[in-house]
Formats: sequence, C-alpha cells, structure tokens
Amino acid sequence: MTKKEIKMDESFRDSIATINTDGNRAYVFPKKPKGRLHKYRVIVAWTLLAFFFIMPFVKLNGEPLILINIIERRFIIFGNIFWPQDTYLFAIMMITFMVFIVVFTVALGRLWCGWACPQTVLMEMLFRKVEYLIDGSAAKQRKLKNQKWNFEKIWKRTLKLLIFTLLSLLIANTLFAWVISVDKLFRMMQEPVSEHMSAFIGMLVLSGIILFIYSWFREQVCTILCPYGRLQGVLLDSNSIVVSYDYKRGEPRGSYRKNENREEAGKGDCIDCRQCVEVCPTAIDIRNGTQLECVNCTACIDACDQTMERVGLPKGLIRYDSAKGIATGTKLKLNVRLIAYFTVLILLFSFLVFLLFSRTEIETTILRTPGLIYQEQDDGMISNLYNIKVINKTRNDLPIDVRLLSHEGKVEIAGGSLNVLESSSSEGVLFVYLKKEDVVGELPIKLGVFVDNKKIEEYELTFVGPQPK
Repeated sequence: MTKKEIKMDESFRDSIATINTDGNRAYVFPKKPKGRLHKYRVIVAWTLLAFFFIMPFVKLNGEPLILINIIERRFIIFGNIFWPQDTYLFAIMMITFMVFIVVFTVALGRLWCGWACPQTVLMEMLFRKVEYLIDGSAAKQRKLKNQKWNFEKIWKRTLKLLIFTLLSLLIANTLFAWVISVDKLFRMMQEPVSEHMSAFIGMLVLSGIILFIYSWFREQVCTILCPYGRLQGVLLDSNSIVVSYDYKRGEPRGSYRKNENREEAGKGDCIDCRQCVEVCPTAIDIRNGTQLECVNCTACIDACDQTMERVGLPKGLIRYDSAKGIATGTKLKLNVRLIAYFTVLILLFSFLVFLLFSRTEIETTILRTPGLIYQEQDDGMISNLYNIKVINKTRNDLPIDVRLLSHEGKVEIAGGSLNVLESSSSEGVLFVYLKKEDVVGELPIKLGVFVDNKKIEEYELTFVGPQPK
C-alpha cells in the first residue's frame, strides 16, 4: 500500500496558539527541552548572559570597555569613544546593520530569535529555568495553575514572584550600568534617592516592564509585538534555511506499533506523538510548515530526534532545511547561493569593524575668517586671520600646534597656545604671517596641524594680500 496524498489543514493560520477562540489568553506550558541542540543553546545563552552582566565591569584606562550612553550621546565601543560628531558614522553603521539583518534572515531564517535574541535567552534560559525549578514540569505547572489557592500554590507563587522581581531589578540595573557606567550607578546607589529621583523612577518602571514581560506577557513579545517576526513573510523564500518538518517522509502520520512495516501500512515516519508541539515555547505545530510564531529555537528538533531514536526510525524528521530541500528531497549543502550570502555577510561585518576602528580620534577644521581682509604689519609682513576648531575624542589633553608648510612665514595662535582637554572640543583663532613681497592677490598656502610633533591634518587654504597694480 502506498502513502495517500494528504491535504494539509490550513485553518491554523487564521489564529495564533496563544489566544483562545473567545479572545482570552491561552497560557503556554512547554515541556522542558533537552537534547544535543539544546545543550549548544545553553552554552551560547550563558556566554551571552555572562557578557551582558560582566561587561559593564570591564574597563580600559579607567573607562568602560563598552558604554552606550544614549542620554549624553556618548558611546564607547571596545575603548573607542564616539561623540555626537560621529552621528553620521552611526547612521552608516545602522544602515549596514539593517542590510546585514536582511541578508542574514534570507539565508538563515530566524536563527537570531532562537539563539541570541535577549527576549529568548532571558525567557528560556533564566526565567523559565527558575519556573521549572519551583513549579516543576509542564504538567505540574498546568495543574498548579488550575488548582485552587492553597498553601502549596501560595508559597510557590510567592517565591517565584520574589525571584522574578529580583531578576528584573538585576537586569534593569545592569542595563543602567551599560548606559551610565557601573561606577556612576554604584555612586547613585550610595547617595540619597531624592538626589536621583528621575533615575530611580526610571529604574523602577524598567524593572516593572521586565517583570511584566517575563512573568505574564512572555512569548507574546515574539508573536505579537516583535516586528522582526512579521518580516519573515517578506524575507524568507524557498531556499532559506529554517526549522522544517519533512512532510514527504513523515506523512501520512499515524500511531506507532512495534515491528510494524510503516510503508506497507501506508504510514509515514511521524508517529503523531505531538512531542514537537508539547516542547514548543510558542505552542505551534511545526508540522504545519513555517509559521510566524516559530523562533527557530530547535526544541522540536531535539524532541523529534529522541522519539525517532526510541522507535528505531532515522533522525532528522524535523531539521534545519529549506522548503525547496524538503520538496526535492535533496540534502542541505553549501551551494553557490549560500556562499554568496555568507560572503556578503562577512563583507558587511568587516565593513562595520572598519568603521569602528578607522575613525579619527582628533578632528580639526581651519577656515579663513569670513568678511576680513589682510592686515599690513609694521615689520612689512602681511597677516590673515583664520578660525580653528579641534575635537578631541581621546582621554588625554592635547596641545595643538599649527605650522606653515608651504612658504616662509609664521603662525601665531591667539592667546599663545591651543590646548584641548580630553573628550572635549575647543575653538580659537590664529594669524598667518607672510612677507609682503611674496603675496600678490590670492595665494594658496598649506598649514599643518601637529600634536606632539606628529602631523595629524594638512589644509590647503587661501591667503589674501594686496591686489596687483
């Protein structure tokens, strides 16, 4: 008997699994995941969590290694300080990053969501782990929710809420440390609350939002709020690598009987155990195909592989693959298309790194003062007045020296010198003197800007003198 053609039920696309038919919230109690891919996810997640919680304490020359001070528009990325003058650089970086996301999604689907997104990492690897520890398995969690309030339910709910609140406060304060630096955060904690009331209220509001998300809203962030999930329908194509169910091998699904020849019985390899559904954190059935709610967390892959191993069938019924690969039965391999996408990703990432580290730490601007003509000096010299502006993005005070490179003459800075303090900008004026006999009309000159006898900028300017008779 051959397998019958199965017409897929598409009614699931009319609603999402976390909303009941009456419009009320349907709580998800996913089975605790385990397996090879889950172990890899745990390693990745704890690496990211360690980076998040430890990085604010890492310093370089007394400054945070990374600081994202949106309030003061001051950013430090791996020791490089970025100021408002670098806004154009961040604009270029954001455009590049968006292109990176598009190419990444077209090639690898929603891999970011399942493995590196803060929402998923914190929910599945932190808050959900606490929940399993206190409330127990998915079945026990479901039973606890439905049972009447008694001593067990009260102490478990109280303990879980307390731990969730402490975690929310920890995450909120860590986010503050990323913005204002850990030193300033600790200093604010030691000072009276009245001196930092706005920051205190902001921290409480942020902690409340985090607690709300991870204690109640949960997966709805991915299925309702997150715009990235909505982009899947536009960005994915038949060649995108996503978590896929091999319907050609699995259908028609049917219950398992020991020593049964499933092909002769007209059954596919899917034994309809629903373990892929039970373990899904967004409560979808991956056997229905790629869906908006799927975050590519791979929990269903591990669950299915374990079932296949128990019943003696080949693993990989649910796996990373493309829609085209499933339809044609070809194995996933590195093809020209993927190589092209990965090349673009590498180039974009390299460009981002180049933008970060090629930026100059000192910016200078020299312009001739508008509206002023030349001045004749008593010693027979001709002078012109110029404006100079210096932006110092380093952590050191910089003595600025300007020299005349193209002609015999001299340069004098008003006030005798120009010293720019660390991480600041300064403006001044300077006079350029040339011999009268060397200047007729407009004369091109070159000025060099030096710091500690090292030339950092060179300018070609116009020097104005007496007009020819």
